[in-house]
Amino acid sequence: MPLHLDRIDWMPSPPLAPDDGPIDIVHLRRMTLGDVGLEREVLAMFSAQAVGLAGALAALPSDARALAHTLKGSARAIGAFGVADAAAFLEALIQNGGNPAQALAELDDAVSQARAAIDAILHRS
Repeated sequence: MPLHLDRIDWMPSPPLAPDDGPIDIVHLRRMTLGDVGLEREVLAMFSAQAVGLAGALAALPSDARALAHTLKGSARAIGAFGVADAAAFLEALIQNGGNPAQALAELDDAVSQARAAIDAILHRS
């Protein structure tokens, strides 16, 4: 019997503020206590981590589930809820033995959108 894993098998991150793009700025400010320097530092670190983890996940290594879990947590911490949801979906598929192809594509798209938003934030004067 083939495995059918729907998005109901995991709970998406609830937005803590109105959705205004790939990065929830209100959530980020709350997590960094309004420290703009810290916001910029965390965003830069997340951007680098996200691209590295997404690249590693593309090869589906033996620790892919743990990598997806790590990315999910990091994304939630900075308010990149689209990345967190995509990583959670991938994590659930891996755990349940599903085909991760679509989830990997969604994760790549979410990471690209988050990184574009982060680049825009970091290059503001």
